[in-house]
Amino acid sequence: MSGITPADSLRTKAHPVHSDRVLRLGTFSTNLSSGCAMSNVDGALDASWESTSRLARMAEEMSFEAIVPVGRWRGFGGPTNFNGSGFEAYTWAAGIGAQTSYSGVFATSHVPTIHPLLAAKQAATIDHITGGRFALNIVNGWHQPEIEMFGAPQLEHDARYATAAEWVEIMIRLWASEEPFTYEGKYFQVKDASLSPLPIQRPRPVLMNAGQSKAGREFATKYCDVVFITTGGDDDLAALKDQVAAVKKYARDEHQREVQVWANAYVVQGDTEEDANDFYRHYVDDLGDWEAVDNVLGSLGINSQSLPMEKLLAMKRHWIAGWGGIPVIGTPEMITDKLGNLARAGLDGVLLSWARYVEDMERFRSEAYPLLAEAGLR
Repeated sequence: MSGITPADSLRTKAHPVHSDRVLRLGTFSTNLSSGCAMSNVDGALDASWESTSRLARMAEEMSFEAIVPVGRWRGFGGPTNFNGSGFEAYTWAAGIGAQTSYSGVFATSHVPTIHPLLAAKQAATIDHITGGRFALNIVNGWHQPEIEMFGAPQLEHDARYATAAEWVEIMIRLWASEEPFTYEGKYFQVKDASLSPLPIQRPRPVLMNAGQSKAGREFATKYCDVVFITTGGDDDLAALKDQVAAVKKYARDEHQREVQVWANAYVVQGDTEEDANDFYRHYVDDLGDWEAVDNVLGSLGINSQSLPMEKLLAMKRHWIAGWGGIPVIGTPEMITDKLGNLARAGLDGVLLSWARYVEDMERFRSEAYPLLAEAGLR
């Protein structure tokens, strides 16, 4: 009789984000109303299980390596109340994980809202549901009204990362051994804590973080496998290449670790370049939720006092278009070239979004994705 359990056999399989594809792909914010586009455009994503499941199935059909939700507890106001309705990320990940078989399924977790023992247990459970495909996106909480909903204080910036470090250290120890341990930190304490069953992934599930500041970069490169970067809608490939290289160099020099670097991009596809640009202007300039984007950027501390008006307006358009992602606009052939450029700039993966998420992702699947495969990106 073999002593190998099903979980043991699954441990030999790498998580999908570690695939050998030239450019790994994922979806972003499919668990929330409007997804990544702050717009009243017809066909904007609704927060329904039917829609989010349909998007997960399409991601599977294209062998996307990641399905990443956004952790959101309240909307941003405006006519759309952007992201005001949506699914909690851990339970969403369990449900999506149960109906998929390839893609890595993420949860996005706000450190101040959940104890690390509970987070570790939920992560281990979802890792078993998915057969070792779970990943955790760790966020500290930058939108103060959300944190206040939990009655928790909004700590100063660097203290949030110090809190996150203790939080993840406890989880890593829980995932590594069933032997009880005690942890006495400044922000968290556990006594005789243990976890069983352990996650399928060894030594732990994949971790992601989007730390951009000095403290954020230190945390992300020390503890995480995927470092998520933001560009504010900038498509300057030379600057992107330098940004990616700097993150990877820091991880090697300071922590002797190799990390992946991912970013997000919004796709606007048309029969011609003019068609794509016309639709971009329509859903951003004509139908954009300018009140919601003011609220988002204001919560981030970005305003006319921090940026020149012309640059601020350009940034607002990119945030309305797709959460400040990199613009990928044009025909299927142009989209293929632009995604190829992102790979050549050093990005390991890109999370994609669309304004009319279901309709536009279906079109991408049928017209653009085959060209990505032909180009050797997939």
